[in-house]
Amino acid sequence: MSSQSRDAGPVEVEPMPGYLDLISRASTVMLGAWRDCSSCGLELSKRTLLDNAYITWTEIALFLFSAFLWTQVRRGLTESLFQPLAQWCRLLPKDAAKMPESAWKLVFYTMSWSYSTYLLFFTSYSFFHDPPSVFYNWQSGMSVPADIAIAYLIQGSFYGHSIYATVYMDAWRKDSAVMVVHHIITLALISFSYAFRYHNVGILVLFLHDINDIQLEFTKLNIYLKSRGGGYHLLNDVLSNMGSVSFSITWFWFRLYWFPLKVLYATCVSSLQSVPNIPFYFFFNTLLLALLLMNIYWFLFIVVFVVKVLKVKEVNDVREYEDEDGIKAAAGLLREPRAENDDDDAGHHNSSQGKHVQNGVTKEKHL
Repeated sequence: MSSQSRDAGPVEVEPMPGYLDLISRASTVMLGAWRDCSSCGLELSKRTLLDNAYITWTEIALFLFSAFLWTQVRRGLTESLFQPLAQWCRLLPKDAAKMPESAWKLVFYTMSWSYSTYLLFFTSYSFFHDPPSVFYNWQSGMSVPADIAIAYLIQGSFYGHSIYATVYMDAWRKDSAVMVVHHIITLALISFSYAFRYHNVGILVLFLHDINDIQLEFTKLNIYLKSRGGGYHLLNDVLSNMGSVSFSITWFWFRLYWFPLKVLYATCVSSLQSVPNIPFYFFFNTLLLALLLMNIYWFLFIVVFVVKVLKVKEVNDVREYEDEDGIKAAAGLLREPRAENDDDDAGHHNSSQGKHVQNGVTKEKHL
């Protein structure tokens, strides 16, 4: 986790492509790479893994300790702060049971996204404005800058904790299985991108995904709060509506516009231009494409949410738990106008993304 010099790379910034340009160029480059890879196979993968993976036992131990620490911190905050706060606010029983989970995730994602924003916009890194630069001066086994290594430790250990938390700590929802898969893929991306020194693109991916989790948990908290004490609170209702609208917009803008056009274009096309024999080219792009497909999957729930809002003119809950009545999708916030006291709140992450359509939207994260 040592620091490295940050070379500026080429001065000219390549303009961001459109969807058609991404599809045509990425498919052409990937097909060409597949044809040229005559020796591709299990044996080459083993050799590439041994030659290019750089991770120490100390870093693995730090990851495991930090994942355990996140679990203990969450338990401590839940018992000493979030649960007493839910009681003080006189939340309805179902809301009080779910409020600590949302509060914890809001705290974490606000912190993590703020840090990745700092790295991308307030340091010398140009990865957001010039995505191909994530591969400039790339070398196998290159040192990872300390500030990026810290971000990786925070995010990787959190998703390690999240796999455990989704199964044993969070309320089980209809998309919880998808969330576990999301967390596993995100953790795989984080771990392998660190080991193979694709940390620059990793920071960009994390930045583009974490913002939705902030909006999701903020919206859910306001849904819980708007019916606190058995009454109706206009401010929290307005904030939940604003949160769901901003969630829907930024989900598309960050995950379905910037993510493919900035990240996937860089990893599919620019990577081979900068490093012709870059290791595990197909493996990492497959994981990133899987992440994109999950983002599209969850976006379908957001579309359902928007359609229902336009029809009923009221935000209500669309996603339910496994043990509750009604055939409802694992999605966001839609609540029946007169069901404030017994309808479910927005679902869980995601995340992730991991997720998660809750409050009219689904989450998703990672890598």
